[in-house]
Amino acid sequence: MPATSEQYTHNLSSRERCPKADDLESLEHLVQSGEETPEPIPTTIKGSIPTWINGSFLRNGPGKFEFGEDKYIHWFDGMAMMHRFHIHDGSVTYSSRFLRSDSYVQNLEKNRIVVSEFGTVASPDPCQSIFARFFSYFQTPQPTDNANVNFVKYKGDYYVSTETNYMRRVDPQSLETKEKVDWSQYIAVNSATAHPHYDREGATYNMGNSYGRNGFFYNIIRVPPPEDKSALEDSADLRGAEVICSIPADEPRKPSYYHSFVMSENYIVFIEQPIKLNLLKFMLYKIQGKSFHNILSWEPQYGTVFHLVHRRTGKKSPVKYRAAPMFTLHQINAYEDNGFLVMDMCCGDDGVVIGEFTLENLRRESGQAMDEFYNSLCRNLPRRYVLPLNVDENTPLDENLITLHDCKATAMKTNPEEVYMTHEELHDDQLLQYGGLEFPQINYAKYNGKPYRYMYACGFGHVFADSLLKMDVHTKELKVWRYPGLYPSEPVFVASPGAAEEDDGVVLSVVVTPRKEKSTFLLILDARTFTELGRAEVPVNIPCGTHGVFNEMG
Repeated sequence: MPATSEQYTHNLSSRERCPKADDLESLEHLVQSGEETPEPIPTTIKGSIPTWINGSFLRNGPGKFEFGEDKYIHWFDGMAMMHRFHIHDGSVTYSSRFLRSDSYVQNLEKNRIVVSEFGTVASPDPCQSIFARFFSYFQTPQPTDNANVNFVKYKGDYYVSTETNYMRRVDPQSLETKEKVDWSQYIAVNSATAHPHYDREGATYNMGNSYGRNGFFYNIIRVPPPEDKSALEDSADLRGAEVICSIPADEPRKPSYYHSFVMSENYIVFIEQPIKLNLLKFMLYKIQGKSFHNILSWEPQYGTVFHLVHRRTGKKSPVKYRAAPMFTLHQINAYEDNGFLVMDMCCGDDGVVIGEFTLENLRRESGQAMDEFYNSLCRNLPRRYVLPLNVDENTPLDENLITLHDCKATAMKTNPEEVYMTHEELHDDQLLQYGGLEFPQINYAKYNGKPYRYMYACGFGHVFADSLLKMDVHTKELKVWRYPGLYPSEPVFVASPGAAEEDDGVVLSVVVTPRKEKSTFLLILDARTFTELGRAEVPVNIPCGTHGVFNEMG
């Protein structure tokens, strides 16, 4: 029997399903070093800013790409630059600062790159003797504290974070850099993600790696809510942090890279995906002169494993939930429904993408060169996986266990402690013309871990996001904000006071353009209609960034 068009489309990779680019413009100006604006400056308001918005939109990302004659290789290597759009009574001010990390300070003092980053290995000091320079290759490189990925919150304090064991506490109002915090001084982990989850009691959950003689483990971390007295102390406080579950790597010599994880009301799911870290190369990469991104490889033969852990007891399910190989950076939401765990996330079919974001690629010329790079990249699309929670010896083999109404995801028990899942495409063909989506956000405070309807994300018709999308996950209907030459950041939802509906509020995004100097603006959209309410124009060049949060003021 010939395949239907739906089956044929489903068999295509996410990249093959999206249209190819034709004559894309250069983005070189969006990955140039920025300049600090340490004191708040006014912005020019077009339209109107709702007067009920009271707080600061904080953004993080790479902002400096060279020191002296030394230049970084990978976009992820750029020095962290923090941005603050302070919104009050319908007006907006802007300020920015470079994070005064040890990496930044040491590089600045030497006027060259002296600390290795994700894609750039620091060269030996040219002033050393030839013997000292030779032996420096055999020294264990120290992890960077260049926390250029996200703003995160622990016990009421703001930190900026990357994916090493170091964070930096920061003042969310002045953007002043405070003390460096080493996770390994509190719990036995060597790293932590920049995407923690928060529960409604005020605790923070994260994941971090550990490795030693007993193997390689993925650890679920819990940091308790703040204590009243801690609010009076101006110092980092991760006391009480604990590892609630350690998950051994499925392939101990080739553990998986991960950027985030899933959390519902009662469960945490760690997704062990086939982007593999070669531990032997990890030990040797300094000697070989290779950077971290050179030791990651896409190995689809390992497939994808979902590890289910009860959030309150730390108990890991003996069932291994397996799926076809896929790549995911960001989850959308997860919730429990009648004995099933529904998980929505942005997924692609090719994990090679991480190593490709070199500055050389991002600065390609307009036209064919940029088209070829964009067309080589994975496209991420929203998918839904459903885990059956009550799998035991009485669960039948080889039949679909998913009984949720109108759900196309499947899960089949294939042996006593293994379930194989297939996903549902959480979109229709309309999304493909926007290049798929990434950087998903929801009304997190009210709906994370619960059934929800709306998500907000960036569309990727270019290497950097070139549209903002609102999706109704019930109907898969899209609302779109898109204008040629404008590149918006990750959208952040802010609920209006006393909001009764899930999408009652605004969406904030910082928009940059390579077409005109100093033409950045903060965009405010009505979250329900997805139409523009206003914008705050600021006469600075802001490099493309990564993630941000809204810090509500009392």
